[in-house]
Amino acid sequence: MNALTKAKIAATRAAYFENTPPDLREQRRANGHADDELWPEPVPLPDATLAPVARFDFALLPDTLRGWVQDIATRMQCPPDYVGATVVTALGVVIGRRVGIRPKRRDDWTEYPNLWCCIIGRPGTLKSPAMSEALKPLLWLDARFGDRYQEELAAHEAQAVMVRMRRDAEKKRVLGLLRRNPDAEVDTHAFVDEEPPAMRRVLVHDATVEQLQVILSENPNGVGVVRDELVSLFKSLEREGQESARGFYLTGWSGNHAYTVDRIGRGHVHIPAICLSLIGSTQPGRIADYLRDAATGGAGDDGLMQRFGLLIWPDVSREAWENIDTEPDAAMRHQAYAVFDHLMTASPVHDWCAEYPTDHAGEPDETQPPFLRLDDDASDLFVEWRAGLENELREAALPEVLESHLAKYRKLVPGLALLFHLADGGHGPVNVASMERAIRWAHYLRTHAQRAYGMCLVTPVDRARVLLKKIAEGRLPPVEPFPLKKIYDAGWSRLATKEEAQEAVDVLLDHGYLAVASETDNTTGGRPKERRYMVNPKALQ
Repeated sequence: MNALTKAKIAATRAAYFENTPPDLREQRRANGHADDELWPEPVPLPDATLAPVARFDFALLPDTLRGWVQDIATRMQCPPDYVGATVVTALGVVIGRRVGIRPKRRDDWTEYPNLWCCIIGRPGTLKSPAMSEALKPLLWLDARFGDRYQEELAAHEAQAVMVRMRRDAEKKRVLGLLRRNPDAEVDTHAFVDEEPPAMRRVLVHDATVEQLQVILSENPNGVGVVRDELVSLFKSLEREGQESARGFYLTGWSGNHAYTVDRIGRGHVHIPAICLSLIGSTQPGRIADYLRDAATGGAGDDGLMQRFGLLIWPDVSREAWENIDTEPDAAMRHQAYAVFDHLMTASPVHDWCAEYPTDHAGEPDETQPPFLRLDDDASDLFVEWRAGLENELREAALPEVLESHLAKYRKLVPGLALLFHLADGGHGPVNVASMERAIRWAHYLRTHAQRAYGMCLVTPVDRARVLLKKIAEGRLPPVEPFPLKKIYDAGWSRLATKEEAQEAVDVLLDHGYLAVASETDNTTGGRPKERRYMVNPKALQ
């Protein structure tokens, strides 16, 4: 400790003794305390720790995919949450708008199982490799559709050559016909170009919103957007002129809303309904600002983060690393690929017994996606779960950001139940086992949401840490009493209001870093004196 610091501590102690009531000094001395022992030893502030989260249970997964996910997580030694959440999101990609779920027994409220997944983890925890492994069935489907598109495009181009030749011949014939009889009837169909085949897509990795709109217009069942670093996507949506792009993504979360673009140079693009699944990962430090905006109602709080129903931030095992070098389980992998293939190619009406909604005249409307409902037991369970959710939201006892996040579980839970039902080969009404599994996911995911948003919800202890740092930096007088106003007038982050400053001071008083130097005095009947505080010199050591 240098001479200057020693002098500051001595002066602070002297000032404290001067402001300590004599009876307190005498009482402490009578108890054997020397004057230099009058200051208590500060009690360390609690560590800033993450809220606990539920561990991933492989029973959360459909029976047909559980062994495959276990095999991947075991061989990679990564948190199984990374693989499991990505696989469930991938199921939503292949289903998209091919079939919906109507959670009520009679109402026409319909949800689609496209999901948004955000994996949070420190660098080096194998987030990206786990995601890549879980998405391989979708990449396989994409490659197959790509090969088919090339074949269809080649056939179309070959046919187009013949069409042009026939058109040229037809033009000559029609020209001669009209010269002889200007009023002759002409079949104009021969002069209309046939549209080239559309490329069926499953995943999109890097596309502008304009191109994504074109892709979705050709893929009405929806696509999945994959970003290894989600924050890079968020930042691209914040650029000047990208306000409509951000709105496009927000609209695509529900899978229910049509979208039409009319622009000079781009013409007319119509999407019957935007259905976007979104999968990505990020690091705690990079996503913190977006979570903070959501938690505090900042400028970026438009519900973007709350749409990530599968927001996961798991613990990483502290057990010793083990070299696991085994062949992938070929049988489990083959079964998993077969599940995705079936979900992509099955007929919702014939294979899953889905029914079409009815139009205003009460007739089946085959222009809309078909839907399934819940069976009686699943419906009862869903109503019971939802009643608990809705009543909790109405109590307004949760932080607003968590309320907003949990409110979107109205879509998440029935969507998950539909996915689990179909992945396990179900058909007809969604069964109670799938609903039970979906509700267990909701309980599991809630703990992860609480961790993520809790990191950005400022507590009194957080404010106390900021104030203690300012004390250590010498930003408060170390040798004289100071009023509360000295803190909040400085405009420091998290201490900018009287209430915030008082929260921080109260914590530091409780932990012995501060002491009350002068109490409010109302004995004269005049204006009360302002309470002043002093810094414990031991906090400067």
